[in-house]
Amino acid sequence: MALGRAFSVAVSGVDGQVVEIEADIGRGLPGVHLVGLPDTALNESRDRVKAAVTNSGNSWPDSRVILALSPATLPKVGSVYDLGLALAVLDAARQIPRQSLERTVFLGELALDGRLRPVRGVLPGVLAVKRARWPRVVVPTTALAEAGLVDGIEVLGAGSLKEVVEWLRGEVELSRPIPGQFREEVAYPDMSEVVGQSEARWALEVAAAGAHHVMLTGPPGIGKTMLAQRLPGILPPLTESEALEVTAIHSVAGLLTTERPLISSPPFIAPHHSTSVSALVGGGTGMAKPGAVSRAHRGVLFLDECAEMGLKVLEALRTPLEDGEIRIARRDGVARYPARFQLVLAANPCPCAPARNADCVCAPMVRRKYLGKLSGPLLDRVDLRIAMMGVATGALTDELGETTEHVRARVIAAREQAAERWREYGWRTNAEVPGPALRQKFTLSREALVPVERALRNGSLTARGADRALRVSWTLNDLAGGDMPGIGEVGAALDFRDRGTR
Repeated sequence: MALGRAFSVAVSGVDGQVVEIEADIGRGLPGVHLVGLPDTALNESRDRVKAAVTNSGNSWPDSRVILALSPATLPKVGSVYDLGLALAVLDAARQIPRQSLERTVFLGELALDGRLRPVRGVLPGVLAVKRARWPRVVVPTTALAEAGLVDGIEVLGAGSLKEVVEWLRGEVELSRPIPGQFREEVAYPDMSEVVGQSEARWALEVAAAGAHHVMLTGPPGIGKTMLAQRLPGILPPLTESEALEVTAIHSVAGLLTTERPLISSPPFIAPHHSTSVSALVGGGTGMAKPGAVSRAHRGVLFLDECAEMGLKVLEALRTPLEDGEIRIARRDGVARYPARFQLVLAANPCPCAPARNADCVCAPMVRRKYLGKLSGPLLDRVDLRIAMMGVATGALTDELGETTEHVRARVIAAREQAAERWREYGWRTNAEVPGPALRQKFTLSREALVPVERALRNGSLTARGADRALRVSWTLNDLAGGDMPGIGEVGAALDFRDRGTR
């Protein structure tokens, strides 16, 4: 009886865990038995691995082979274990040096001829290997740029099983990542192209400075979509840690390419109004895949024609808006994905949506019911609400408005002021500050809180709405360069909550 061992990694959501692969070659009729809660794709790897080993110039044991993946209670999903399975068998058959396998984790799917194919989730897998303090990881060459984004661990790339075997025998060297900055250049539309709408432009600047959520209502063709598309352009570039968070999600979703291994700009995700709950928050069979809310992490989620969306779809937003992450339970386990995005809602005032409000043919009950689909708890989480009005003819001949570059400079300055204030508490934006901290550690003056207390007494503001209004007041203060919000900033923050929803 011979025993071999290799290591791979299991990715669940954006979290990973190193998996030990054992191969036992014993007596009995020839056959391959795989244990350790494998899914269908992993069960089929028995035939792929056997063909890849023989087609790479190695011999497959002519006896019974048992392959075990540990921890045995952890569901194993996908084809990422192929390379590790093949090396475990070759180790058990004494065809490769055993000491070469130590302290190395192997990721990759095998083709029948032994080629290594890329798999989803390479970046979170490598991050998990690094957290587990393993010194080395081997990935397919096509995923080398993505895996090379992780510092502090030796990353090697191979094009085939034959290459890996020769490397383990000391005959060849594997590829290494090419050092360089993968800073993408995304050309967002410019703010200067928006005609008029000074109030909506200001609301977007406030939203960008404090990472607040926005709702825009108004007749069609007035510029709601134009403004939403320009919000990512005035947001600061992602930090290194934020870029890795976002890239890891897109890696699991299978959206990365060799030319674009790193996402360093805030993403802009705009699902169709007919999207399903699973497409929005994530889902699917087996292990849940990331949805639009996670792919928009650290960026913008734009829901155009939100009043046309299903009620269940809209209500599914409430948890990620509050918690900044989404947890999805499926057959193969619970997947956790970050989902700290800026929500931009856009809606017409009624179903017929004429250019002029006077031309509306909808009954009053129909108009009330149309936006009434947006529940109170959902709207309570939206900090800025703007009713956009038609643009006068003269605005078409006016000079260009402020450019994205000028607005972004003010947003970055405001964010830096907020980040410095919250640094010791671990918060980066005003939107992340919890309510108790606003009310206890950073209490405003008695005079400044008068409008909030009045709104709470007359029932026009909830406790959660009060906290959100205070966050917006801090953002207005940061944009003005002040030390602490006064009654003017608090009043303006409350005014933002009373526009354009009913």
